[in-house]
Amino acid sequence: MQPEHNKNAKQSTRSRNEGFTLIELLVVVAIILIIAGISIPNLLRSRMAANEASAVAILRTIGTASVVYNSTFNNGYPPSFATLGGTVSPGTCDGALLISNTLANPPRQHSGYGFTYAGVGGNAPLGVGCGAPGFNGYLAYAVPLYAGTTGERSFCSDTPGVIHVDVSGQAPADENACDALAVLQ
Repeated sequence: MQPEHNKNAKQSTRSRNEGFTLIELLVVVAIILIIAGISIPNLLRSRMAANEASAVAILRTIGTASVVYNSTFNNGYPPSFATLGGTVSPGTCDGALLISNTLANPPRQHSGYGFTYAGVGGNAPLGVGCGAPGFNGYLAYAVPLYAGTTGERSFCSDTPGVIHVDVSGQAPADENACDALAVLQ
């Protein structure tokens, strides 16, 4: 027969090993909540910064595609996003295959931003075999779909290819309004 104090020691050890106390669980939950409270805002800021970088890269792509269109088809700058896209190979001045169809076709959204393109500066001479005349310039801009969530700033670019930034997140009214904004450094 075992002594009584030995038996109680075994029962005490066994009950301590059966699970966590309520205090221990509360401490673990509190630590997890503190870590989440610190990391989630940083994660959201990182995501917005990535979306903004993606929007700038896409505007650069649109600017490059517009210059390539102008020099390849002699039709001025593209009349619309649709003429920069296309599905028929080889590309033509009515479907140049220079940007992805995600941007060429509505809703023209990518990485939390909506994109808009417009020909400006009057019509250029109609290129050979083209269905519509191009323009003497262009204006493209990117606006966050949900300001403060997918991005905070909007971006625009026009014929010289310089990218401007608007900290208010609004679309520029026209080419002059875009040029008046700060240049993205």
